[in-house]
Amino acid sequence: MAKTLFEKIIAREIPGQIVYEDDHVVAFRDIEPQAPVHVLIVPRQPIPRIGEAAPSDHTVLGHLLLKAAEVAAKEGLAERGYRLVINNGSHGGEAVPHLHVHIL
Repeated sequence: MAKTLFEKIIAREIPGQIVYEDDHVVAFRDIEPQAPVHVLIVPRQPIPRIGEAAPSDHTVLGHLLLKAAEVAAKEGLAERGYRLVINNGSHGGEAVPHLHVHIL
């Protein structure tokens, strides 16, 4: 199966403005921002969407949300507030089949 856009960014096969990464997640700026700050945080482990996550993914899902809060703070959003958005499927607005959290 072909790599998703996000897998290519993670593998550095295509450029991305990475703002955070660790062994489990990578966060990078959205190329079509919908807010003054718009960062995507994705698990390195490809999970197509939240609706396809398995019980065994609970550790990476928890890590993803905790790191999203950290990235939001590093981006200066903690005091003002921010949104975390997860789209699921094409009718839910998902454009790339790789679980990702929008930090806006």
